[in-house]
Amino acid sequence: MQLTLSATINGRLRDVTVRSNQTLLEFLRDDLKLKGAVEGCGIGVCGSCTVLIDGKPVSSCLMLASNIEGQEITTIERLSQDGELDRVQQAFLKHQAFQCGFCTPGMIMAVKGLLNAHPHPSEEQAKDYLSGNLCRCGTYVEVLAAVKELANN
Repeated sequence: MQLTLSATINGRLRDVTVRSNQTLLEFLRDDLKLKGAVEGCGIGVCGSCTVLIDGKPVSSCLMLASNIEGQEITTIERLSQDGELDRVQQAFLKHQAFQCGFCTPGMIMAVKGLLNAHPHPSEEQAKDYLSGNLCRCGTYVEVLAAVKELANN
């Protein structure tokens, strides 16, 4: 079964058609060709598929695309504007908060969500908020350094 609905995706109001059993991750990657969110675990525990819905981080592998009606979805592709990286992306580069890059888009989106909720988070808030994002390369120290810089600005 297919459903037609309206949602704001990366700043643009769109009427889209989704399958009733399609995850948001499948819809973003397969239908819209937005490849930034990736499937790491498929069960919502790794954070690699994190996108923002109304400014809050969500595991897109767990959410059905049919539930985005009226919502604002932001993916990693939306962050850079006019060739300029977002401040979170800049902080990740400055602090080398990535290695292989697989988890990086989800981690950046989680940090965006953290800063939306807590513009000046403590280290404990950051650790708690990012606990749902796994990095097999172990860049947690660098990610926290980037968050610390962002929290102080």
